[in-house]
Amino acid sequence: MAFIGFALGPLLLLSMASPACSCNEKEKASLLQFLTGLSQDEGLRASWQNDTDCCEWEGITCSGDGAVIEVSLAFRGLQGCISPSLGDLTNLQSLSLSYNLLTGGLPSELLASSSIVMLDVSFNHLNGVLKPQESNYSVANYRPLQVLNISSNLFTGEFPSGLWEKTSSLVVLNASNNSFHGLMPSSFCTISLSFAVLDLSYNKFSGSIPPGLGKCSALRVLKAGRNSLSGPLPDELFNASSLEYLSFPSNGLHGVLDGARIIKLKKLCHLNLGGNKLIGKIPDSIGQLKKLQELRLYRNNISGELPSALSNCTDLVTVDLKINKLSGELTKFNFSNLSNLKTLDLMENNFTGTIPENIYSCSNLTALRLSSNNLHGQLSPRIGELKSLSFLSLSLNNFTNITNTLQILKNSSTLNTLVIGDNFKGEAMPEDETIGGFLNLEVLSIPGEIPLALNKLTFLAKFNVSNNNLEGPIPTGGQLSTFTNSSFGGNPKLCGIIIDRPCGSAEAHPVRILSTEQTDRRVAFAIAFGAFFGVGALYDQIVLSRHFY
Repeated sequence: MAFIGFALGPLLLLSMASPACSCNEKEKASLLQFLTGLSQDEGLRASWQNDTDCCEWEGITCSGDGAVIEVSLAFRGLQGCISPSLGDLTNLQSLSLSYNLLTGGLPSELLASSSIVMLDVSFNHLNGVLKPQESNYSVANYRPLQVLNISSNLFTGEFPSGLWEKTSSLVVLNASNNSFHGLMPSSFCTISLSFAVLDLSYNKFSGSIPPGLGKCSALRVLKAGRNSLSGPLPDELFNASSLEYLSFPSNGLHGVLDGARIIKLKKLCHLNLGGNKLIGKIPDSIGQLKKLQELRLYRNNISGELPSALSNCTDLVTVDLKINKLSGELTKFNFSNLSNLKTLDLMENNFTGTIPENIYSCSNLTALRLSSNNLHGQLSPRIGELKSLSFLSLSLNNFTNITNTLQILKNSSTLNTLVIGDNFKGEAMPEDETIGGFLNLEVLSIPGEIPLALNKLTFLAKFNVSNNNLEGPIPTGGQLSTFTNSSFGGNPKLCGIIIDRPCGSAEAHPVRILSTEQTDRRVAFAIAFGAFFGVGALYDQIVLSRHFY
């Protein structure tokens, strides 16, 4: 978690503790009982000997008077169950058992501890439900817990509200990547005024976003993506004015993004509402979010033009608006202010016109995807000004002059993915040397016959052009001859020895008939070096995940 650090200042001193006394026998016994519950300890038993001082054991830190204050056993390959005996360490402040193979439940004694400030059991195989247990601590059962990370386990059941009734110091809760269900909890900030980070992503929560989260005046990070939440964003949520990271992707949220309310979140840096059912336009007021670095509204039903005010968000690094109903001419938008922009994804919208010249002012751009729109014209030589561009997808548009396009792009030394299929209607492929200049490409998608120059390349690890509509002879005598016939299948007009279909022969082996959707969405030509990520209808979406997700 990016924001855990600020809650752990006092804990950083633990590693500096230098005990003047040996640990007491009761605490040693509690640790040995924990060790007994492990079926695999990766050599820990060699250090944890009964006849030695437990303050000297691996992963153990003691205070000056010999009390165990930290147990740090992350990345140890531990297997087995977590013993409740760790709850008997009455001075324990920090317990880290993350990135192991621990199973069973999380002992309620740890959650009810009167001393633990930081508890991290993330990335294990823990399961079952979380059960609250009353603490024996005398001062109103106060629990000092500030950071709880139970992410990436197998916990189930509803999130128990009783766990948090006494945790008035809680700052960070990460319960992501489990199987919790029921309604999303919201009482944290009414109990702890300093509550700042809540991550419930990748669970099975349902229902609406609780309006009570708007009372969290210190809340900085709110993530609940990949659940089954529904309904609109509650108006009260925008009262949480300290929010810097708001993320609810891949739910069933609907409604509009209210411009009058979004501007209340002046500190917002990351906004991710992709994969929902939002409608309406992107509000002009979004331009007032001057700290915005990431805007992800992909896979919604958002319409209208790109708001010109968005260019005021000069800190933007990522803009992902793919698969919406946005329209208008891109040339109306001023990209020149977005000098920090690295990723721009406008795939599958209804944009028209040409690629705006001012987009080439985005000097840090590394990934640009404009595929599946209604753009036309020729590629400008100014694209060479994008010195960091490694990925470019312009497929399924109406661009012209493929020779000029390839001559311009082959000088882009950082470009390793080029997808320009389903353009250049009626144009022939250029001379082979135009293709051969792409020495750094990992992925290439172009229309037409398989160029002879590709057979001269010696560094192809994977090659697949199956299920397209290629035609003509497959070049022989080079590296293409080393690939199997499955790499060329589904192209009835291809011929050659590799696929056992002689050129000039009327004979043709049976081929798979593509559906209309597959044909319409096909990628004309695909080459992948190192690892092949996908071909055919979904290629442009699958292969590029490292840039856009």
